Amino acid sequence: MPGTLFVVATPIGNLDDITLRALRVLRDVTIIAAEDTRRTAHLLARHAIATPTTSLHEHNETKKTGAIVARLLAGDSVALVSDAGTPTVSDPGVGLIRAALDAGVRVEPIPGPNAAIAALSVSGLPTESFTFLGFPPTRPKARQLWLHELASVPGTAVFYESPHRIKATLGDLTNIIGDRTIVIGRELTKINEELVRGPISTVISRLSSERGEFTVVIEIGHRPENELANATRSVDSRRETIASLAKHLGVSANELYRVVEQLRNRSNNRI
Repeated sequence: MPGTLFVVATPIGNLDDITLRALRVLRDVTIIAAEDTRRTAHLLARHAIATPTTSLHEHNETKKTGAIVARLLAGDSVALVSDAGTPTVSDPGVGLIRAALDAGVRVEPIPGPNAAIAALSVSGLPTESFTFLGFPPTRPKARQLWLHELASVPGTAVFYESPHRIKATLGDLTNIIGDRTIVIGRELTKINEELVRGPISTVISRLSSERGEFTVVIEIGHRPENELANATRSVDSRRETIASLAKHLGVSANELYRVVEQLRNRSNNRI
């Protein structure tokens, strides 16, 4: 009988933020597939867990997936963990999960910490409907497309950003969507945790440090009707609008159209 692949959420900072069920699973499985075995070792040592680990990260996931699925089919149970938070949410593991499901292996979630949900829960911004966008791209053209996609998201958007790009990203956002209300969580649940709220223009100057991991929550809302009218004036079709924007951004119309279609599909997918 095949084993079970447990997808285990682990602390995003404070090592006490782990469920009793997660600790039991980590003790009971045959092996733990960890994004970084060294970081996971600290968590295991804190809770006196001696289960062996093996690395599974973005650079070796394709190579190691087959061997892990073989162990699952042979009856071993495996726990999948990332460096912090919930695996596969801007972290590796999707390939392993898909392969396990394709092989008929049971995949079971062990819920727990997630930086996006943690920041959203204390943001004070609307939470009835929101869109999670992961990390912005680093390449300039893809980044501009991503920012324009963000500008058209209805309601609240949540994304992650690295410390060396956070201020540049906030500046770009101001240029594209205006001085909207924003909440930034830095080093959530850690000793230097910081939450900054306010208009983008004031938040940029209030960040005490550009170190750590950043989670951004922003209320996009709906663009005013007169703004939409100006944007679509003299345009006969949606494709012509996209073609005009693509020319302005210096990208192909087909590429931009694909991004717009992805946004339309994604708007129905919420965490």
